Amino acid sequence: MSPLSISEITRLLAMEYGRLKWRSHRDPLDELVLTILSQNTSDHNSRRAFDSLIKRFGGWEAVARGDVEDIAEAIKLGGLARVKAPRIKQILEQIKAERGSLDLSFLEEMPLAEAKAWLQSLPGVGPKTAACVLLFSLGKPVLPVDTHIHRVAKRLGLIDSRVNAEKAHEILGDIVPARNVYQFHIHMIEHGRRVCKAQRPLCHRCVLLKGCPFGQRETAR
Repeated sequence: MSPLSISEITRLLAMEYGRLKWRSHRDPLDELVLTILSQNTSDHNSRRAFDSLIKRFGGWEAVARGDVEDIAEAIKLGGLARVKAPRIKQILEQIKAERGSLDLSFLEEMPLAEAKAWLQSLPGVGPKTAACVLLFSLGKPVLPVDTHIHRVAKRLGLIDSRVNAEKAHEILGDIVPARNVYQFHIHMIEHGRRVCKAQRPLCHRCVLLKGCPFGQRETAR
């Protein structure tokens, strides 16, 4: 069995789920807060928490000035509100202190490595959160690695089974061509949800089976 190349994985997943072109999802600060809210919860609940926060405060300036208890109450739909509320407030306060306003548009012109480092200097912002802001809002070729991508990449042999999520960002970021980052990210997540599930993966239905060491072992049982 020959392992699949990144280009072959990208091609096969595009055939399965449809080709994608990048589109801006939302303003970079909106994306940053939404990504914080999405940690350890579903997309549905994180969006509900985000909408509730905006409805309660009206904008980020008001959130930055707000009481942590009020922020936590607004985002409780998303879970872990006691952790996320102070983090969001600290992030907004730090941005305002460093930049003079709650505007992250300057990241557009910043060298990519500097933009990543700047975002990761904010409280609670790691490689995945920084990558989500840069990819989804600004169209930068930075690959966020979530639990689905991490799992599928391990099973395909793209990364070693012992590689943690932080290291996976570095490894996969180096091997996925810039032009394919957005599509690769979306499709790997979709594949992880539909087929390459954590429990009871549907290997017999997988378009990547011919080059997947894990799938070959599973289907040979």
